[in-house]
Amino acid sequence: MKNHRVRSLAYAGAALVAIWLLAWAGFSLAQRWKVTAEKVGQYVNSLDLAKLSADERARALQKLADMVNALSPEERRHWRLEGEWKKRFAEMTEEERGRFIEATLPSGFKQMMDAFAELPEAKRKKVVDDAIKNLREDGLAGPRNSQGSDYGTNGPPPLSPELEQKVRALGLKTYYSQSSAETKAELAPLVEEIQNQIRNGHGPH
Repeated sequence: MKNHRVRSLAYAGAALVAIWLLAWAGFSLAQRWKVTAEKVGQYVNSLDLAKLSADERARALQKLADMVNALSPEERRHWRLEGEWKKRFAEMTEEERGRFIEATLPSGFKQMMDAFAELPEAKRKKVVDDAIKNLREDGLAGPRNSQGSDYGTNGPPPLSPELEQKVRALGLKTYYSQSSAETKAELAPLVEEIQNQIRNGHGPH
């Protein structure tokens, strides 16, 4: 009886160790495959679009879009602060830029636009004000610096005061639908921050 009890305890202990090892292995694997801003940056640095064929460029940019979409909101914001992807954006054709912007729109983008359009004017203004304030604190909004745009000759600067005014005057949904790929890239941080504001309780009631 005593030996049976000892064996039962030993089996239970072994089972607990096995469960712990499986959990640890699963966590380690998840961390290894988790997409981070650093990993996206490493992939961007590995790209040389000029040396790729049209099909290879399309596959490479789609992989980049997939990685960006896998980022958490915090990592996505961190990724936007990195400089290398902006240089790659400047190297894309106009068509590639448009596809990349559309492919990396945050989930629920259209629903967010509709929800924002339904807000009273005063609340829309507050959402935009709060979003821009947060972006400025993170260095993602402000006037173009003396060095020009980090995105290259044809790329967008950080969110500019002029763009802020156009968004306020025309409305985000209207202005976004009429904008070029470069302007949409400039608007992307604002769009994502407005979405965060709406999720955090500024939606229509």
